Amino acid sequence: MILVLISVLVLLSLLFLSVPVASTIAGVGTLVGYFFSDYAIFESIGEVTWSASTDFLLLSIPFFVLLGEILLHSGIAKNIYFALQKWLSWLPGGLLHANIASSAIFSSISGSSVATAATITTVAMPQAEKYGYKAGLFAGTIAAGGTLGILIPPSINLIVYGFLTNTSIPKLFIAGLVPGILLSLLFMGFILIYSLLNKEETVILQKVTWRERFLALKDLLPILILFVLIMGSIYTGFATPTESAALGVLVSLVIVYFNASLSVDVIIKSIKGTVRTTGMIMFIIIAANFLNFVLVSIGLTEDLADFIETLEISKYTMLFIVTVLFIILGLFIETLSLMVITIPIIAPVMIAIGFDSIWFGIYLIILIEMALITPPVGLNLYVVQGIRNKGSITEVMKGCFPFVLIMLLMAFLLVLFPEITLFLVQYV
Repeated sequence: MILVLISVLVLLSLLFLSVPVASTIAGVGTLVGYFFSDYAIFESIGEVTWSASTDFLLLSIPFFVLLGEILLHSGIAKNIYFALQKWLSWLPGGLLHANIASSAIFSSISGSSVATAATITTVAMPQAEKYGYKAGLFAGTIAAGGTLGILIPPSINLIVYGFLTNTSIPKLFIAGLVPGILLSLLFMGFILIYSLLNKEETVILQKVTWRERFLALKDLLPILILFVLIMGSIYTGFATPTESAALGVLVSLVIVYFNASLSVDVIIKSIKGTVRTTGMIMFIIIAANFLNFVLVSIGLTEDLADFIETLEISKYTMLFIVTVLFIILGLFIETLSLMVITIPIIAPVMIAIGFDSIWFGIYLIILIEMALITPPVGLNLYVVQGIRNKGSITEVMKGCFPFVLIMLLMAFLLVLFPEITLFLVQYV
């Protein structure tokens, strides 16, 4: 346990000093390996790095990122938002519902929360000013809706979790579908109730004809095609997650071409965004894989599991401790970094004491979603504030607070009713 405390202390200290996350993880792995093992571990660095960077499963990450970038820069994401605006703006709360619904739908093909939040903010914030919505709550719905990007499949974070724990990606994807939809509905349910109780703040009803609504459905067709293609190809066995992601990119280019939105500028911007995001993700994954290799080699993971067994606490008490730990760490550590730092140590322990690896993965993702909208390091808060570029980020934080509580409620529901996550998995 002394080794665990020393490692965590060094890790957090380096993060608080703003040392890049990947360098921090690799540095801690090097220190632990140097002081607590023989030099044989370092002879395997090349092999470990090569293994992590060439894994076929991880090739899906740049493809899913590229898919989201193409839809963003081609304007298709903008069309999705305005189509949902026509269908949902009549509800009490108006465009707040469109913010959540468009985030959920864009999440189903982007796989990234930050990309989802950035896309919807760019499109939606001008509408908030046009119709006079309360800025804080409006921005809060976008930031919170953006978190659905790591829960609703295909999710990059679920791919990373599956890679780190050797869990089936198709099963994780299908397990995240119902919780993702349910969480979206809980968000919209809150907006509906809040709007009815505070009519002067949020009820902005727009008159849209049924003809306009049905004409707008054509703008949702590209997303429907891509979602059915990606998920359908995986679950029919036609393609692996990596192959389905590549197929999705190809079909998205065809859709953008026939939408008369394909240009050299769109391609260049999409590739630049993909290289930037993928480089960051892969550097972190490689460093985490090395740290995980070191911890397993020195027997730390097994020792930690044995120590927890000696405590003789129930598995739900342990789950509560892990939940509090993730909430606290989520305040200070970026989400992907939080995953790769903690999962190699915590997941084997939780699975050993009786939790299903797929259920635990979805439960963790919901806790990690909270980290995206809790200060001081909530990425979605800064993405939304940076794009709207007015007012105070405190407004966005206040607007997000109710949704943090809803995520806690969702996590509690998963504990009470694990079949929410697992009942579809049996059909995969």
